[in-house]
This record gives sequence, C-alpha cells and structure tokens, in this order.
Amino acid sequence: MGVSTLAFVGCTGGAGTTRLTVETAATLARGGRSVAVVDAAFGTQGLATYVDGRLDTDVTAVAVGDAPIDDALFEWDIDADGRVALCPAHAPFERLARAKSAESAQALERAIEAVAGRFDHVLLDVPPIASNQAVAAATTAQRRALVVPAGQRGGDLLPRQQGRLRDIDAPAAAVVATRVHGQNGDAIEDAAHTVPHIGPDAPRPLAAEPDSDVAPAVAAIAEDLLDVDLGLTFEDDGLFSR
Repeated sequence: MGVSTLAFVGCTGGAGTTRLTVETAATLARGGRSVAVVDAAFGTQGLATYVDGRLDTDVTAVAVGDAPIDDALFEWDIDADGRVALCPAHAPFERLARAKSAESAQALERAIEAVAGRFDHVLLDVPPIASNQAVAAATTAQRRALVVPAGQRGGDLLPRQQGRLRDIDAPAAAVVATRVHGQNGDAIEDAAHTVPHIGPDAPRPLAAEPDSDVAPAVAAIAEDLLDVDLGLTFEDDGLFSR
C-alpha cells in the first residue's frame, strides 16, 4: 500500500501547499484510493474553502477535545473512483488559540493516527514549522515534502525550513516547486518535482482533468512520495505516461 501519511509542509505562506495537497488527494482518488486531508494550517484555513455548506465542527474542535474526528470529516464530491474526506480548520479566534497548545497538538497527533487506520492515505496540509500543530503534523507523518514557490524568494526560504525539519528529527524526503511558469522558468535547484502554475480561476480539482499539464505532474508526485502505482494514463506522453 506504500506510505500511509504524507505531510506537505509549506516553506512560506502562499506557496500553494493547500492546493497541492488537495490536488494530490484527487489524484489518489482517481486511482481508486481513499484519502483523508487534515488541515494543520489553522491560521489560513484554506482547506475550508473546499467544503460546501456549514462547518459546525472542524479540526480545531477535535484538537481541543470538543468533538470526535468523525464529526470533522467532510466528503469532497469529486468525479473519481476513490474517496476524499476533508478535515478543515474553520474556527473562531478563541478556539484557534486553544488549539495551538502543546496538549492540543498531542490530541491532533492521536486524531491523525486514528484516521490513518481507516484510509489508504492521509495527507497533511502543514504551514511553515513555527507552531505546535505544525510540529505535531510533520512528526506524525511517515514522510514529508517541502513545498516552495518557484523563484528567488522560495529558494531563499527553503534552507530555513529544511533546517527546522531536521531540528525536529523529521527531515523532508523531497522538495516540490510550485507556481512554475514554463518548462525551465524559475527553477528551484533542490526540487525533485515541479508543478505548473495554477491560476485562481482553474477548476478544483484540476488534477481530475487528465489533459491538463497539472494532472501528470501531481500524479508523479503522488507515486514517488507515497510509493504507489496508480496506473493512471495521460494524453501527453511527453509529460507523464504509463
């Protein structure tokens, strides 16, 4: 079955970590896998934008002990053979503050471990390592990938996050460069994978469309980082093929 838990750790805000996480989940679902996406980016709460309807319970409620993890899982309605459940952060400031404590971080670790026993894969959307919940998510995951926006700013910030992951004894297995314009534009020297720029008006998920240039790139990331063979096919054999 390969790796069960993977943390995508952003090197900076705006790196596209949330988008990469959900695109990877959609790709895995397209390959018939069941996937849970857990939001550890409590401050930005970007995963909540992928959930339709009212969010009465979220991951911070789980972290502070106010709700079981099942109440914070929301099915993502996408066209795929598999299943994606989202566990977003969406809370008032008071609960956000409580959810950042060391005790809440331990509860988050237990929740992730519980979900991992019920899904083929758990993907963690993790902000830069600077908070208890980010450390908890990164260290609980079996594998970590650093997400860095292509360009000088991303390249400058990458060593700091690589060092922080080493400091918590959870080194990154790979670097993924996002927001890449063109085949050779804004390269990140250490990147094992690159993801083309995804515009704000692009369909969500874009990886569910096999003819997009994002789909094969994300499939390659999923297969490499999770040690799985999804058996997916793409029209452009020059990008990624089976």
